[in-house]
Amino acid sequence: MKPVAIFRHAAIEGPGLLAEFLDEQSIPWQLICIDAGEAVPISASAFSGLVLMGGPMSVNDELPWISPVLALIREAVALDIPVLGHCLGGQLMSKALGGSVTRNPVKEIGWGRVAVVDREIASDWLGDRYEFEVFHWHGETFSLPAGAQLLLSSGYCAHQGFVSGKHLGLQCHVEMTEAMIRDWCEVGADEIASCPVGSAVQTPAQILAEMTARLPQLHAVARRIYARWVKGLRD
Repeated sequence: MKPVAIFRHAAIEGPGLLAEFLDEQSIPWQLICIDAGEAVPISASAFSGLVLMGGPMSVNDELPWISPVLALIREAVALDIPVLGHCLGGQLMSKALGGSVTRNPVKEIGWGRVAVVDREIASDWLGDRYEFEVFHWHGETFSLPAGAQLLLSSGYCAHQGFVSGKHLGLQCHVEMTEAMIRDWCEVGADEIASCPVGSAVQTPAQILAEMTARLPQLHAVARRIYARWVKGLRD
């Protein structure tokens, strides 16, 4: 099988649980470290799937790698190669497919509930779940690209996830591990301190206090999503 290409845009925003899942399934993967200056691959045809992780930048920033990544996403979709986006990755997918990325009404940081919007679509990706807790860290939001179906929503961000065939774009983070959460809380402490802390933004102390109870449920959701997504991988 060709490897799954996983695009990392920040050193602390790696594949997390997804890497563990792919290893357990003996699915090869290749980490492409955009943050370390690695070049965007010329073609999506070298991979069985594309995964785009998060990052602190905006897809609207004038960064040299964004245009090639958008083109690669469009090529993958045209070739029926499944694409999966987490947060910034979901925003890149939306923009590549004709959507837009704008400022969300509020920043959403920490643990928060998302609700399933389309039960018919969701049953395939999420089983019988109607709502669940996920991890958030974003200040922007994506619109739905043409033909996409809204999968998830939250009270602070209407578009938390969309499905387009075998492609899935998420605004929320399901890939989190304990180590990643601790790193983000440390690195992002100043950003949190600059926000009006309330129901949409948790303090690092609140995030870490809920972590032990929340992570097993998050991992169960992530594994279900990843299991559905890898069904679309091409040999």
